[in-house]
Amino acid sequence: MSLINTEVKPFQAQAYKGGKFVTVSDADLKGQWSVVFFYPADFTFVCPTELEDLEDRYDDLKAMGVEVYSVSTDTHFAHKAWHDTSEAVGKIRYFMVGDPTGQISRNFEVLIEAEGLADRGTFVIDPEGRIQIVEINAGGIGRDAGELLRKVKAAQYVAAHPGEVCPAKWQEGQATLAPSLDLVGKI
Repeated sequence: MSLINTEVKPFQAQAYKGGKFVTVSDADLKGQWSVVFFYPADFTFVCPTELEDLEDRYDDLKAMGVEVYSVSTDTHFAHKAWHDTSEAVGKIRYFMVGDPTGQISRNFEVLIEAEGLADRGTFVIDPEGRIQIVEINAGGIGRDAGELLRKVKAAQYVAAHPGEVCPAKWQEGQATLAPSLDLVGKI
């Protein structure tokens, strides 16, 4: 069963953000747009490149009313240690959520049970707490925050403009489509 349009399941966890340990829960994902960005593990190789790329787009996402929550099955203590020792990860200003029990990873169906690690999963959640975008990559394939930004803009546009849809490669300001009987077979 697809997670699209399902409500985020309850969770509570510790996170590292802004030099502090904080508690986050599913309630924090409501009332605004959110990106939940799973990665396999701290102190690895592809992960810091993705997290740094996401940090490079964090101001753009914040300007769009989007909060970012990165999640791995490491603890919030490991997140702090990685933040303090990695040049790339040290730039991060968004939440680094610890999921050592795998509960959050299971909720989003990205936990690799045999390894105790999460797949590279990206989830965009609307202000009602419903999942609007799901992207899952194999471990060796890094994601592009620029493409994520484009997808979030499209999700926000569609949410604000019922009856319109965004075609492939849609960019903000471009034409959208209004599905109707008149369009059938003309695209």
